[in-house]
Amino acid sequence: MLYMMHEMAYYSATPMRLMANATRDFWGSKANPASDTALGRTLFASAELFSTVTRRYGKPEWRINSVTINDHDVRVQVIEDWATPWVRLLRFQRDPRDLRQAGVKKPAPAVLIVAPLSGHYATLLRGTVQEFLLDHDVYITDWVNARQVPVLEGRFDFASFVDHIRDMLKAIGGRVHVVAVCQPGPPVLAAACLMAEDNDPNRPASLTFMGSPIDARLNPTVTNQLAEDRPFAWFKSNMVHNVPPPYPGVGRRVYPGFVQLYSFMSMNEERHKDAHWAYFNSLVEDDGDGIDKHLEFYDEYLSVLDLTEEFYLETIDLVFQKFALPKGDLTHHGRPVRLEAITDIALMTVEGEKDDISGVGQTQAAHTMCPNIPDDKRELYVQDGAGHYGVFNGKRFRQHIYPKIRDFVARNDVV
Repeated sequence: MLYMMHEMAYYSATPMRLMANATRDFWGSKANPASDTALGRTLFASAELFSTVTRRYGKPEWRINSVTINDHDVRVQVIEDWATPWVRLLRFQRDPRDLRQAGVKKPAPAVLIVAPLSGHYATLLRGTVQEFLLDHDVYITDWVNARQVPVLEGRFDFASFVDHIRDMLKAIGGRVHVVAVCQPGPPVLAAACLMAEDNDPNRPASLTFMGSPIDARLNPTVTNQLAEDRPFAWFKSNMVHNVPPPYPGVGRRVYPGFVQLYSFMSMNEERHKDAHWAYFNSLVEDDGDGIDKHLEFYDEYLSVLDLTEEFYLETIDLVFQKFALPKGDLTHHGRPVRLEAITDIALMTVEGEKDDISGVGQTQAAHTMCPNIPDDKRELYVQDGAGHYGVFNGKRFRQHIYPKIRDFVARNDVV
């Protein structure tokens, strides 16, 4: 019912949104002599703000056409390397001729970036991908919005996530370096344990976990406390809803992306209010930098996807309530996940000092949980001043975090 009401509210606002668009276009037109007056700029800004906050945000484009390496532009082509109804494995292929002109002669280490399946699209990691492309052959998991997957395609649960990681590593082939950002940490670690125990030739060469709830018992945040304080039945009754028509996944039970978005925004409500007020003033003052900065962030932040009921609820249950992986209780299709099985996969953990999603200690717990990794294959890093998003994006990531991951991957690359 909530999903249907959300759709009705969106379509009910369409006449007002169209009126706002017309007002914006009228007062923003250079042909209108009053467009540069204080009244004109204010009316334009008001209409633009209303249109912005009420429109629907679709899946963003990657917009990565090239990267600059050694002062040379290297063209990049995004290729679908493997796919299921639930995910596309994308490869960002750098042009070989451009690489030669840039002086890059040796093959680059392959890196699989596992994007979070927690409400936002993989494009949230655009900046992460751009940095890794400087030195690596980059792949990423591009998860599909659950409302776009017909019910006949079946379920996608926690075990399915683990299976998909194994299948994608097999599709890439060889000893790939895996970088898991936030939510994927536990299932990626579980997949690595299973592959290590099987002596799988495609097991990762290294694992890097960034701001991930490997052991959510440690230094709990508001997000962790909510999951612990509410009984499991509450999440099933209040957070899961049916996909309405006309979406292909009509009838599927999902955790809607708009619910997750509201939860995120309510954690920093004043900050988002201030950001939109600043955007309004930038529109009035015709401050292009302020406008572009706001739109760049919110066009991505407000684009959300739905999660299947089973994946969402099992993540709450296994990761945030039962703490199955750190307690040694996690099983995969009935098979115990043995953390001690990892012996030749390097491990790096990255945390942000001010992370309010995965508190400091939750990610680095992986080092204690995996006792048989040699000391020379470990690295633990906490970035001063970084919040959750600063762990994988922004100035601190570019200047401090990425160089450390780059060097870690290079040291542990398996030829």
